[in-house]
Amino acid sequence: MKNVGQARTDEPSAMDPRIRDIQPGGGVIIYLEKAWGRWRRWWLKRFRPRYVARMLACRQGDPQGVPHDVLDPRDLKLYRNQTDCHWQPEDDPFAWRDRLPFVRVGLAELVVLSAVIWPLVLLVCWIAWQVVDGLIERGILTIVAAGLAGVGLIVAWFFRDPRRVIPTDPGLVVAPADGKVVGIERMECPLLGGSAVEITIFLSVFNVHINRSPMAGRVKGIGYQPGKYLNALRAESSRENEQLSIQIEPSEAPFRPVIVRQITGAIARRIVCWLKPGDILQRGEPLGMIKLGSRTVLVIPDDNHLRIVTEIGSKVKAGSSILARYDHSR
Repeated sequence: MKNVGQARTDEPSAMDPRIRDIQPGGGVIIYLEKAWGRWRRWWLKRFRPRYVARMLACRQGDPQGVPHDVLDPRDLKLYRNQTDCHWQPEDDPFAWRDRLPFVRVGLAELVVLSAVIWPLVLLVCWIAWQVVDGLIERGILTIVAAGLAGVGLIVAWFFRDPRRVIPTDPGLVVAPADGKVVGIERMECPLLGGSAVEITIFLSVFNVHINRSPMAGRVKGIGYQPGKYLNALRAESSRENEQLSIQIEPSEAPFRPVIVRQITGAIARRIVCWLKPGDILQRGEPLGMIKLGSRTVLVIPDDNHLRIVTEIGSKVKAGSSILARYDHSR
């Protein structure tokens, strides 16, 4: 049994002030998204004032907390965790993006990377079949084009958003991530009020990287820790890597908080979480994602009613695979 001693300073307590948008670690793509947003807002105000007026008329709530004008729902994408401002689905002309088979927070990566990879594939193919005459050179270039195309397909596969069937029986704790269970450890966690069980899931680049709520409940706090980018297979990555912790107060037994910890890896360097304290979650509801291979840790209260139903080595799917159950009929 591991004794964690005192609560970690990076554990969630309300909203960590270092979290200023849904991707606190920054990155090139989110920088491009913000730059595109500045240009788009200028264009809308200058050339589409009627559209802007119509969207503002149906906007709900105060956009306080967003560092720019909120003209339509796209302006809230990166700041959903900073404000209660929103549009009703029937008033949102971009709600269709949530129905795509790709996670919405990864669409920018898909667009940017596709704009780089697929023109390169076409260029290499053109050189191979229109410029080069030698069979060996043509074969090498064809292999290069096939490799680039494979990378493009892997990128699209990585950001997929498959639908999941969420189990509805009371007392269930479902997986917060897709991947392989690499650790199950009992520990003392003062933040959860005593004994707890820590379940660690490793996500490879081939897994779905959308994280989901393990139980229904209310978000109590969110904490953020900048850190290293060690290989997510290494145990010390749970302590030293960049990570974001979400504390959820379940609306069913055991009624003690649970923690979901999103942890980066050597390749995955971007954590996304669009929650804020006070948000209500349903079991299996998406709450964020980690871009590329990574690690997700779930910490749940341990008591006489808890039964762990997974084991080390198990392959699990977020929202649908059952990790544990609280059986109060015993």
